[in-house]
Amino acid sequence: MTDPVPSHARVVIIGGGVIGCSVAYHLTKLGWTDVVLLERKRLTSGTTWHAAGLIAQLRASNPATRLAKYSTDLYAKLEEETGIATGVRQNGSVSVALTEARREELLRTASMARAFGVEVSELTPDQVGEKYPHINLEGVTGGVWLPGDGQGDPANIALALAKGARQNGAKILENTRVTGIDTDHRTASAVHWSGSDGQGKITCDHVVNCGGMWAHEVGQMAGVNVPLHACEHFYIVTEAIPDLTRLPVLRVPDECAYYKEDAGKILLGAFEPVSKPWGMNGIPESFEFDQLPEDFDHFEPILEKAIERLPMLADAGIHTFFNGPESFTPDDAYHLGPSPEVPNLWVAAGFNSIGIQSAGGAGMALAQWMQDGEMPFDLVDVDVARNQTFQRNRRYLKERASETLGLLYADHWPYRQKATARGIRRSPFHAQLADLGAVFGEFAGWERANWFAFPGEPRQYEYSWGKQNWFGNAAHEHGLIRNGCGFYDMSSFGKIKIDGLHAEAFLNRVCGGDMSVPNGKIVYTQMLNSRAGIEADVTVTRLSEFSYLMVTPAATLVKDIAWLRRFEDPDDAVFITDITAGEAVLAVMGPKSREVLQSISPADFSNEAFPFGTARDIDIGLGLVRAHRVSYVGELGWEIYIPSDMAAHVMETLIEAETGARPVGLHTMDNCRIERAFRHMGHDITPEDHVVEAGLGFAVKVNKKADFNGRNAVLRKREEGLKRRMLQFRMNDPDVMLYHNEPIVRDGRIVGHIASGAYGHTLGGAIGLGYVPCEGQSVEDCLSSPYEIEVAGRRHSADVSFRPMYDPTGERLKM
Repeated sequence: MTDPVPSHARVVIIGGGVIGCSVAYHLTKLGWTDVVLLERKRLTSGTTWHAAGLIAQLRASNPATRLAKYSTDLYAKLEEETGIATGVRQNGSVSVALTEARREELLRTASMARAFGVEVSELTPDQVGEKYPHINLEGVTGGVWLPGDGQGDPANIALALAKGARQNGAKILENTRVTGIDTDHRTASAVHWSGSDGQGKITCDHVVNCGGMWAHEVGQMAGVNVPLHACEHFYIVTEAIPDLTRLPVLRVPDECAYYKEDAGKILLGAFEPVSKPWGMNGIPESFEFDQLPEDFDHFEPILEKAIERLPMLADAGIHTFFNGPESFTPDDAYHLGPSPEVPNLWVAAGFNSIGIQSAGGAGMALAQWMQDGEMPFDLVDVDVARNQTFQRNRRYLKERASETLGLLYADHWPYRQKATARGIRRSPFHAQLADLGAVFGEFAGWERANWFAFPGEPRQYEYSWGKQNWFGNAAHEHGLIRNGCGFYDMSSFGKIKIDGLHAEAFLNRVCGGDMSVPNGKIVYTQMLNSRAGIEADVTVTRLSEFSYLMVTPAATLVKDIAWLRRFEDPDDAVFITDITAGEAVLAVMGPKSREVLQSISPADFSNEAFPFGTARDIDIGLGLVRAHRVSYVGELGWEIYIPSDMAAHVMETLIEAETGARPVGLHTMDNCRIERAFRHMGHDITPEDHVVEAGLGFAVKVNKKADFNGRNAVLRKREEGLKRRMLQFRMNDPDVMLYHNEPIVRDGRIVGHIASGAYGHTLGGAIGLGYVPCEGQSVEDCLSSPYEIEVAGRRHSADVSFRPMYDPTGERLKM
């Protein structure tokens, strides 16, 4: 007899795969009662039951690695707690390179692992053979060994989590399908269900969408965007192989293959370069523990290479040829957190074939997020609010999913661009920049000019771990910004209008800066959480008495609007509007930018008439625009905000004036900003980074009349002192490249990692920003030690500075 469906619950969790069970488990561990999980069929019957069960500790970022390590530790303890065997074996993993480029990637990965506290060893080809005796070493250039990795039984892990949740009071109801979600004023209030006992609804305080490959459909019930798409995922399981002993997991990404030994058999799985999206017309209602039709022709190229790599497979019979669906997201990162559209509807879905290794940690993190009402640590990479509204488009999801599955095992080149589903969002300058030689990259759906090809050059990336084919182009563009005048397209940056009688008071409550400024004044500020972690890094311009413009990075627009709305009060009488598409933005930067603008506008651009940090309306050509005197590149310059219908005219006016100004790409913007040590949201500064430790305390005005989120945490930090501080590093070897996550070594010991890196063409080497421990130490103490940066297993000396190495006093901004 099944439990009756309750009429009310504190939280309703939709979906009984491993992540839904994990969320239920962790919420009950925090003491939540009235936890109800609804599963449309039976637990694990969607994707979890056929997962390969690989459990890896190392992920592409420190927070993701933290979650994966937590999962490993949790699963090892579940059997004792619940009595259900999870099949967890910590048998390690070997990843193998077949090219020098892949070897470089693996060596950089090993360095990153050390920075994150994960045990790792680099392997020579012979050592690869010692760890995995059955491998054919032909073509192997090296590898890495992660002894903490392993494998487990996916279904039993989920069932153990479910039992643990039940033991702590959760109700788990199978064969109970969700048919609708009631929402009112951006709040989910009830979940409708249908099952063998009839139908009804559960009123609730929270809903969690753990719907797996159904999560997109579940989200649509409440107007919530959960972009993901199912793809066919193939593996074979051999017959038992005589005398086969226990083996580590083997990954050969250059052949798109992974190998897992289990019970004397080998499971061979694949992440092929071009995958097969599935379920374009919806997933059948009857789907339960199902598999998809075999497609041996699709899998055969993988199998042929596998037989060469593991010759013993040639004599092993195939016991199972399996094809099952798994969901993939547009950027290969899963979705976690409160939905921006309906904040009490939470999402945990889209695990891109790493659901088992991620679910324990992701469930813990989401439960803590729900408990505290704030991101518990840096989860920006997986925050569901990073997604753009257009990404719910079905055709887009199908086309992008065909690529993202294969990208799991593709070379993870720096600056790698997606190839599918391109050309969706274009600024009004797009065609003109293309005529000038732009090479576009995609970011948040926007086509952005990243660099400009010289006449006759191919307009494409040639990837490598060293200096890529556009390095010289960026150096040329960098010189324009530093010595002359360059202009770049900032139209993709988010633009949020805040209007209303109490707009000033509202923004003073939400932002650390003081919004009580004259009309036309620009305020650089942050929106902080209660710990003074940085939720947003923005500029806010007061346009008039009751109107402000907030400018934010393209990728964080949706999240930042959601954060603003979180603090709305009906008494504020404010209106928050996304006007990104309504204004194009052209940044005109460099020591000659004043001369350039004076040649196309009658406005006075002198310091006296147009001081730094102000905005005013001006004429350009035949049009009217608004010029903001700010700079993200460390030079004199203006951002020109132009009504989209006038953008092409303004660009024509600038080009026809023949001032010597030339277009530059956003790679150059990044190269310039890092020389000036300007922080990058999402890398250098995150919700886990205290605004004072990030070196941005100057932007927080604790003495303003209004109280604001994070104020007390800022005051405490100033009283207690810093535990870490951000420093800038310059590599002494001009050929060493920094990207991110390279270990920072102080006095021979790893103390942190590079948060962001780029090449500083003026400073003559790769530049990185990163935090180092400093408790009880002065700035001079921190700078007194020798520093090195570890890159691909080798340590290289680096200069270090607390102040920006380029123009430390900021004189060039105000010249």
